[in-house]
Amino acid sequence: MTASVPPIDTTRAHPARVYDWLLGGKDNYPVDEAVGGKLPAQARDAARQNREFMHRAVSHLAGQGVDQFLDIGSGIPTAPNLHQVAQRALPSARVLYTDNDPLVLRHAQALLTGSPEGATDYIMGDVREPDAILEHARTVLDFERPIALSLIALLHFVTEDQDPYGIVARLVSALPPGSHLVLTNASSDWRPDLAAQVVDEYERAGIRLAFRTRAEVARFFDGLDLLAPGLVAVTDWYQGDSAPAPEESGIYGAVARVR
Repeated sequence: MTASVPPIDTTRAHPARVYDWLLGGKDNYPVDEAVGGKLPAQARDAARQNREFMHRAVSHLAGQGVDQFLDIGSGIPTAPNLHQVAQRALPSARVLYTDNDPLVLRHAQALLTGSPEGATDYIMGDVREPDAILEHARTVLDFERPIALSLIALLHFVTEDQDPYGIVARLVSALPPGSHLVLTNASSDWRPDLAAQVVDEYERAGIRLAFRTRAEVARFFDGLDLLAPGLVAVTDWYQGDSAPAPEESGIYGAVARVR
């Protein structure tokens, strides 16, 4: 795990800390709460729905024998974390977390301890620099075996001028066959009025958002094999008997297999 911790900027809101506030966490600052407090109530639901989707997706993949996970944009640790879900099914699972907020690193060093049989690591990294992430990931994960790449509630912070499709393609291209992409992205397809309010509030805090249509989110999965039920609202994605309670969601999510 990275030892040095860059200074934390408490004068600017950060997506990971706003997300923590939306989840009811305490690891954020007044500047983050100021943003979260102006968002519609549905934003809290969206944060929770993203986490619950991640739990179901990771549990399914681990249950199928996937024992390596690369989680980019991991956010501040919120139990159960990805490694806890994965190692519950496979104690030997290896998980590498990546985020670009120094506060996440501080908490990761203290909280992200996994099972004795497995491995849990954390690095400072930005998805906009995929090659740097992959370079470190190769020291933790075995790229000769399947890896699950988790991009949960991340890509709507990567705007079109930052080449989101190129970034995802680069990351996926490094994965061996049998790997999986787990991805969610907020959309304005359901409630354009609420989506516009969320975008405006984040932009006032200096954070740009890229809500995408279903067709735009589907492009991230080009060339991959979507697992059932395909690209759907995150509240409609499940495997087996783990169906969540019916609930409206403004987020698309899917899990796809790398050929």
